Amino acid sequence: MSPALRLPSWLKPPQPDVAIEIAHRRLTVAQLGRGTAAVVTAYASETLPDDAVVPSLTGRNIAHPKVVSDTLKRALERAGIKSPTRVALIVPDTVARVSLLPFEQMPARQSELEQLIRWNVKKSVPFPVEDAVMSYVPTTVDGGITTLAAVVSRRDVIAEYEAITDAIGAHAGIVDIASFNVVNTALASGMAPKGDWLIVCLADGSTTILIMRNASLMFHRHKPAADSEPLSALVHQTAMYHEDRLGGTRFARVFVSGGVGGIFGGGHDRARQEIATRLEAEVQALDVRAAAALTERGTVSPELLDALAAPVGALLRERGAA
Repeated sequence: MSPALRLPSWLKPPQPDVAIEIAHRRLTVAQLGRGTAAVVTAYASETLPDDAVVPSLTGRNIAHPKVVSDTLKRALERAGIKSPTRVALIVPDTVARVSLLPFEQMPARQSELEQLIRWNVKKSVPFPVEDAVMSYVPTTVDGGITTLAAVVSRRDVIAEYEAITDAIGAHAGIVDIASFNVVNTALASGMAPKGDWLIVCLADGSTTILIMRNASLMFHRHKPAADSEPLSALVHQTAMYHEDRLGGTRFARVFVSGGVGGIFGGGHDRARQEIATRLEAEVQALDVRAAAALTERGTVSPELLDALAAPVGALLRERGAA
């Protein structure tokens, strides 16, 4: 997973200008231009067979590596992206477990902090924590308590995804989950308001709901579709948590990303309607073009705009951290 430690600029490796998202039934590539303005100069999204990538926290994820790597080559060729060597790799939320961990006192040494995080998350993951790869980042500091967002995944699962980029000669210098980078797009778009706001990420096979307070992550919940819990129930539970545990009232803004392709038996429009009804709030689609312009290549479909949200968010984050 991507490291939480920010290195001094003279020690940093070159920032990737290409991002690759490998999702269930879809593979997307995007490239940012090198100018000061955020412009997506190349992009493409290709469908994958249903059984090629099956996101899982513990099982095998990529059943047909050659199919996926061939699809990646095809997407890069169609986008006009030639021989990327360092890329940001976006993986499904389903492959990781996110925990928000409060600490009254932070250990002085990074090694001690990592041991403490592993001790805290070991009961929440269905595999030995020794087999995990982990990243973490501070999300809030309030009243002397620092809360870290820790992301844990099985090392061999992440290796499956990294092997796809290795097959084309590209090193995945950054590996991150999709929902975090959809949030990055929202933050870069200028559409994120002050106060508390909600973002619902609808993927093909799962749902992730995040509560943000300004630019800080306050809540993260991921549910695979196999759990068969209605979207309205997830939103209701999240709203109750917001009121009871976070002292919230109404969300200043609500975003939905994904779902255009017909997820949840009605797709994006139905999801927006369900959420708006429950929260009594206007629900907006997250448009990646508010964060980065797209080079004109004719009409861009809503499905493609959805597909670009996470990979573009990863590139914008790295550019902002440079």
